[in-house]
Amino acid sequence: MATTLHKPLGAITVDDLAAAAPGSDATALHAALRRALDSHGPTEVWGELCRSVLCPSVPFAVHRMLYYGCFAGFPSPTPPAWTPDPKESVLTNVGRVLEARGRNLIGDAYKDPITSFPDLHKFSNENPEAYWKMVFEDMGIQFSVEPSCIWRENTAYPGGEWLPGAELNAAVNCLTAKPGRSSDGPAIVWRDEGKDSDPLNFMSLEDLRKKVCLVANAIDALELPKGSAIAIDMPMDVNAVVIYLAIVLAGYVVVSIADSFAAPAISMRLKLSEAKAIFTQDYILRDDKELPLYSRVVEAKAPMAIVIPVRGSLLIKGLRVDDLSWQDFLGRVNYTEAENYTAVNQPAYAFTNILFSSGTTGEPKAIPWTHITPLKAAADGWCHMDIRKGDVVAWPTNLGWMMGPWLVYASLLNGASMALYNGSPNSSGFAKFVQDAKVTMLGLVPSIVRTWKNTDCTAGLDWSSIRCFSSSGEASSVDDYLWLMGRAGYKPVIEYCGGTEIGGGFVTGSMLQPQALSAFSTPAMGCNLFILDSSGNPLPQDSVGIGELALDPTLFGSSTTLLNADHQEVYFNGMPEWHGKILRRHGDEFERTSDGYYRAHGRADDTMNLGGIKVSSIEIERICNRVHDAILETAAIGVPPVGGGPEQLTIAVVLKDQSSQIEDLNQLKLACNMALKKLNPLFKVSSVVIVPSLPRTASNKVMRRVLRKEFSQAAQAKHSKI
Repeated sequence: MATTLHKPLGAITVDDLAAAAPGSDATALHAALRRALDSHGPTEVWGELCRSVLCPSVPFAVHRMLYYGCFAGFPSPTPPAWTPDPKESVLTNVGRVLEARGRNLIGDAYKDPITSFPDLHKFSNENPEAYWKMVFEDMGIQFSVEPSCIWRENTAYPGGEWLPGAELNAAVNCLTAKPGRSSDGPAIVWRDEGKDSDPLNFMSLEDLRKKVCLVANAIDALELPKGSAIAIDMPMDVNAVVIYLAIVLAGYVVVSIADSFAAPAISMRLKLSEAKAIFTQDYILRDDKELPLYSRVVEAKAPMAIVIPVRGSLLIKGLRVDDLSWQDFLGRVNYTEAENYTAVNQPAYAFTNILFSSGTTGEPKAIPWTHITPLKAAADGWCHMDIRKGDVVAWPTNLGWMMGPWLVYASLLNGASMALYNGSPNSSGFAKFVQDAKVTMLGLVPSIVRTWKNTDCTAGLDWSSIRCFSSSGEASSVDDYLWLMGRAGYKPVIEYCGGTEIGGGFVTGSMLQPQALSAFSTPAMGCNLFILDSSGNPLPQDSVGIGELALDPTLFGSSTTLLNADHQEVYFNGMPEWHGKILRRHGDEFERTSDGYYRAHGRADDTMNLGGIKVSSIEIERICNRVHDAILETAAIGVPPVGGGPEQLTIAVVLKDQSSQIEDLNQLKLACNMALKKLNPLFKVSSVVIVPSLPRTASNKVMRRVLRKEFSQAAQAKHSKI
């Protein structure tokens, strides 16, 4: 860990603390710091500081000073920011299994003792039959027809066939009370933006079941062929969840469309999925402003639309001839008779949902989820985020992205409540909702955390109910997530990286392992990871290295087909073999550190070659983000010079205050170069460009190739004028 700019804890003085925390009792802070130093080792000292000194009211500058001071001289770039408490570990889902079953998990068939998380991970790969049976039993998963086995060889499926012969319905499992959990308990808790002082809204599991059955009966009244694709394009609120589950319950297929999409993107997804109908809203409410949504659906030439009035009005003006208001749609069935529904049980590989890749390079990949995929999503939540019966799970997202359906399944299949806020997650209103709903697991994308940190909108709130955070979607910042942990008494951040085609994660963290900031402590259960060397061959699994990441194809819940592309070509052609199996391509670049953590380095195509050295854009950006207080974020781009030659490093800079200016860009470039010398003295910034914002996909990933193209074209145009 870099330490040259940070004082070791023992060297921090009262004056240092006073400067970092004006108005605080620096003498008392220093005395507490000295007491913590009586602990043995930096990990123990940091743990004591988190427990006794670093409450949310202490200025973050102190948190940061003590964190970096504590781990000054630490031999690894991934010091543990959180270490599990053995007393808490035995209460986790995995801890209970290890405590109750341990060596006897599968009797005499497996001789190695299973006493730790790594033991269980190894077991999940070597004995999928026993591992997944155990998980399904603990989660209370029900099959209408039991599978003949958990997994078997089958050349028709990449990585073999899961749950052969099984029939089930994922929505039925969501709507069935789990052992020890009453159907009268809350399934969904929510609040609308602007009503932050109002009581929370609750829906019990039984009321959710009745509403889902009502909508399922109303969908059948549309007389669409069973198995038809039905789109949802609306914010992720209670109605959206009810509609989603109703479509699956009734044997149709959800088409997930993000409510942020413009008409052309909506149209493309409707055509790719061959959707026969679409559920939407007339408007989206944000800050009490009405943002048109139905008009975008109409512009996309969507099929029959069922339109929900956002303000609760019964009348919606200007509907197309074949479109229905929500009231008229529900009016097709008898409410009393429609509170029950005979679910359509289907084979395990029947489609339930069509989701899409971001589609930044052209037509998005249409990725089907089956009835197996929800089990993968929920199992990740059970194992890695430790979602338990009675928990409250929040993750601001949308059904148009995989984390939307993931939230539905990871909460309901585990007997937890889903917490939904109908408004912007960047606001103090959402932060207060987290407090009032007593959220136990809060999932986020890093950009939200960055906004909270910059606006301090969580000040004065009590987040002590949170047991862990989780993070996905983009690379996180050590400082931002150190700040985040401090808001909840230093609860861990479980990093989570996967993909729509995986149905969940392939690398993540665990509540039974120490967690480092911006790092992953383990491959997901049932997943083997491989880092490919420069020749494209897998490194030994436990070796230190950096390169493109590949997956063992025997991965529960992962895709087996694409609707508009050759699945084999996209994920397997040209990949190396391991133990007779062709590895699965993912495209991310990862590093395995000397202490066993994994660190993400962005997409493989975001890797630059500077001075003959491969480096991730994200690694450079983390450094450049800190060189000036006015910088909000940066993007590092390798731009080929006019006429060819080695890539030149250009830094695109977004300022916190768009109305302000950095007068001397040469000074900023010099500051970047000085900071980058600590990473590698050969890295040199060629130019710094101020931009109003970074181009992003709808799922918030930075599109560096767009900037690369713009900067290359600008350089070419400038050269042509000379």
